Amino acid sequence: MISLLDEPDAAIFSKVKERFFLYGHKAIPALENAWDNTFDDIIQKRIEDIIHEIQLKQLYRDLSAWRTQQSEDLMQGFMLISRYAYPDQDEKKIIDHIGAIIQDVWLELNANLTPLEKVKVISHIVFDVHKFEPNKPDSQSPRNNYLKDILETKKANPVSLSIIFIVVAQSLHIPVYGVNLPQNFIMAYTDQKTENTGSFSRDDVIFYINAFNRGAVFTRREVELFIRQMNLEEKDSYFLPCENTAILKRVFNNLIVAYENAGDTAKTDELKYLMKALNP
Repeated sequence: MISLLDEPDAAIFSKVKERFFLYGHKAIPALENAWDNTFDDIIQKRIEDIIHEIQLKQLYRDLSAWRTQQSEDLMQGFMLISRYAYPDQDEKKIIDHIGAIIQDVWLELNANLTPLEKVKVISHIVFDVHKFEPNKPDSQSPRNNYLKDILETKKANPVSLSIIFIVVAQSLHIPVYGVNLPQNFIMAYTDQKTENTGSFSRDDVIFYINAFNRGAVFTRREVELFIRQMNLEEKDSYFLPCENTAILKRVFNNLIVAYENAGDTAKTDELKYLMKALNP
């Protein structure tokens, strides 16, 4: 198979590629070894393309499996999206980094704190201690949507900052959920914690949180005002917790827009393909 990587006939080479795809990830070490042992630019480019497509197909399968089996694990889903840009990312390092934030919050919590005080603790640790901040000057950058980049730069957009906030809160059994508000992304602190976000009503939300404003807290009335200012039709989904799949779709849409603006149609098409894995 490796010896056929220089096959000049396009039809035959297409069949060779399909054989590699059948092997999937098992073929990557052999392909990487072949890349290291050739100086032919054409063969190296072919190897890179095959490895990328293998990884893309595997990522689609992993996203689909996450949707059906692990969708309650928001951080895992967010890490999968990061794998698109960084297929060899150190996921243990990422988990340990988020774990350190959770640990710092846990040390500041106690049973006597009110919901508002708990949110203030999370905001203090995330934004003051660990120095995460909204990336307002470059909010359209793709790097705002990859967890690996966010942990390195400490800068992100509203959705990504909210994901970190939600993961930390829910890890400590604090009922904070994402709210899929158009033109923005906010969070809701509820009076119950559940895996079924569809069971909430507006009365279950105690207050809302804006991660892009360093964890500022606000009321339902302010959401209503925002909706009127945006000339949007009022919907329950703008006030209630959304599913984690909806959050990941927001991340995908942010990436698609970012790469469209940069004129990168190849990445745009690949991300649209990957986002389909989140559909039932």
